[in-house]
Amino acid sequence: MSVVNYGTREITCKIVYYGPGRSGKTTNLQHIYSQLPEERKGKMVSLATETDRTLFFDFLPLDLGTISGFATLVLQGVDGVVFVADSQARQLAENIESLQDLHANLADEGLDPRTIPLAMQYNKRDLPASEISPIEELDETLNFRGVPYFAANAINGGGVFETLRSIASMVLSRLSAPAAKES
Repeated sequence: MSVVNYGTREITCKIVYYGPGRSGKTTNLQHIYSQLPEERKGKMVSLATETDRTLFFDFLPLDLGTISGFATLVLQGVDGVVFVADSQARQLAENIESLQDLHANLADEGLDPRTIPLAMQYNKRDLPASEISPIEELDETLNFRGVPYFAANAINGGGVFETLRSIASMVLSRLSAPAAKES
């Protein structure tokens, strides 16, 4: 959950990129990091295994604006999720299994998987049409909540910032709701 630091007037929150192995989660984060101006980003740390699968990724800080006079940062805490699905038709079962794992992990953390801010990203849309599932099929199979979804090609940056803007907006709206009620 978000952490409020009254001394620095910052709100720290976490947006998790979740999905099956090699779906493009790390590629999304690397693209975002590479495009940010130096003054708006902190140090990026990544730990990968021998098979180049990311185990931990701390992405800090990204200034997203203010809420009631507090700056917001993407750091650590669980406030929103981007589910990065691999559009390859042969990966559909892995996408489903990973989405089920996400729901179980959220529930284990005491979070309601039906209400946490979520955006779906259907990645690898740059592959030949014969190798990928249609967006409509992916959305019908994976997006049971009807949350915002984005076609993406993370390796070239397509759809990456649109996805981030969407999930950030949902997280900020959720964080703003209690502050708005206090006014």
